[in-house]
Amino acid sequence: MKSIVFAGGCFWGVEHYFKMVPGVKKTSVGYINGKYKFPTYDMVCTGLTGHVECCKIEYDKEETNILLLLEHFFFIIDPTSLNQQGPDKGTHYRSGVYCYDEKDLKLTKEYINIMRNYYPDPIVVEADFAQEFWDAEKYHQNYLEVNPLGYCHIMPYKFNLVEKVDQNARKQFSS
Repeated sequence: MKSIVFAGGCFWGVEHYFKMVPGVKKTSVGYINGKYKFPTYDMVCTGLTGHVECCKIEYDKEETNILLLLEHFFFIIDPTSLNQQGPDKGTHYRSGVYCYDEKDLKLTKEYINIMRNYYPDPIVVEADFAQEFWDAEKYHQNYLEVNPLGYCHIMPYKFNLVEKVDQNARKQFSS
C-alpha cells in the first residue's frame, strides 16, 4: 500500500470522488502541512494555522499508480484557481499534492509541468512532501455518504465519470 494526500478545496467531495477510484483502498479527510499540532476544523478555517483541508488516500500500487491518481485529481479541480475551488475561498482551500517519498514528488512535479501546456493560466497546485497529517473530526469522515444531499463544490456529473476517466488515463499511461 502507498499513500498520497490531495487538497482540492473542501475535503468532502475529494474524499467522495476518490472512494470510487479503482485501486483506492482507504480515504481519510484531515489537515496537513500547517504549523500547529492537533488542529481543529474551526482553527483551520481561520487561515492562521497554515493547514490545508485534504484527503489522504491509501492505494494498492498493483491496481493503480500516482499518474492515474493525478489524472483523477486534475479532473475534479481547477488547477489555476489560487486558494479557491468553487465558492470555497481561503488558503486552507488551496490545491496541493503532498507526497511521502522522493519518487512520487518528482513524478508529481513532472506531471504538473506537462499539464502547464494545457492551461492558458498558470497552474497553482502545490507539490510538496507530506508533513504530519491530522485526521479531521469524525463528522467530516465519509460526509457525503452520511449526508448525500450535503454540500460539494465538485460538479455532480464528475462523480459519474470516475470509471471513464480511469479507463482513459490507463490507456494514456500504460507501458
